[in-house]
Amino acid sequence: MYCSIKRATTVSTTNVLKRCFSQGYQLNKSQATGVVFMNMGGPSTVEETHDFLYQLFADNDLIPINKRFQPLIAKYIAKFRTPKIEQQYKEIGGGSPIRKWSEYQSVKVCKMLDEISPETKPHYPYVAFRYAKPLTEETYQKMLDDGITRAVALTQYQQFSYSTTGSSINELWRQVKKLDPNRSIVWSTIDRWPSNKGLVDAFVANIRNKLKEFPEEIRDEVIILFSSHSLPMDVVNTGDAYPAEVAATVYQIMSKLKFKNPYRLTWQSQVGPKPWLGAQTLAISKFLSEMDSSKVPGICLVPVSFTSDHIETLHEVDIGMIEESEHKDKLKRCDSLNGSEILTKGLAEMVKDHLKSGELYSKQLKLDYLLGKSSDPADLDQLFGDHTKIKN
Repeated sequence: MYCSIKRATTVSTTNVLKRCFSQGYQLNKSQATGVVFMNMGGPSTVEETHDFLYQLFADNDLIPINKRFQPLIAKYIAKFRTPKIEQQYKEIGGGSPIRKWSEYQSVKVCKMLDEISPETKPHYPYVAFRYAKPLTEETYQKMLDDGITRAVALTQYQQFSYSTTGSSINELWRQVKKLDPNRSIVWSTIDRWPSNKGLVDAFVANIRNKLKEFPEEIRDEVIILFSSHSLPMDVVNTGDAYPAEVAATVYQIMSKLKFKNPYRLTWQSQVGPKPWLGAQTLAISKFLSEMDSSKVPGICLVPVSFTSDHIETLHEVDIGMIEESEHKDKLKRCDSLNGSEILTKGLAEMVKDHLKSGELYSKQLKLDYLLGKSSDPADLDQLFGDHTKIKN
């Protein structure tokens, strides 16, 4: 009898497998499917902040400074920024909740997959962060130890950017070459899902619930202000897919809402002196909230490029944009997706369809790599697909 993830009662991947063995079950190593949730990650504790910032600023795909000197530059930036960012994490509870929610979502998705896709079960959940624990290297080694032979790299950046999903794929390729030269794991990827039904429906449900908190007589006049993590304009100007895909998500959501409210898409989290994609969420929310209530009775902020809460929602929006506003009574933030069953169902259906289709990656990914700038890009044809070697 094989151990399936649906027998687990914890969101920890390690504990899932320990529980399997403790109950006397055997892993179906030849058929198991790993589902790897890839994300930027965040420090789970305040003490991890410095390492997280160093890893982030050392990534030449995300922040292209200088490949040769970037590690040294990242060291000094991380040292300079750590005290401020540590304080922000203290103010939101002592760390980022990204790992908790990523593990929760991955386990829920695998439970559903065992039920709706029995031909590819058992499904095992993994989380691979780019800048925080568990890093891609750690997760890859765990998968090898678990005997996984087939895996789907599922980006948690639902809208593709070469600087985010592209960076995670590039790191995956580096770890394949380092840890798995004999290619014991056959990889494919879901590299974007901006119009996924579960994603759109989950946002629609949360927006409707938040709008109910406004008085009924003004509810349809409340401005829905979508906010997405911004990009430097030098990245946008390479032809990066991200702005268009975020806009696609927003349009799908508003279509489901029948365009009952006025809306705009804005951008947050700009850092440094470079020009970034705008308009800025903070500037627009401040400008609109200061207007007379007859013109702007309320604003519903919707972080649309995040699958869970983290510092950009809990601190940048909740504290920096709402609590510190002189017009906080007009501002409300839509709940993040976090434990939404609508979302996890949509993801499970998407992974099922992906596995059934045999698709290795989207039709857009090769163009993304032609346009993307990287000093160490992945070889897509060598990374994805069956490259296992025949062993004597």
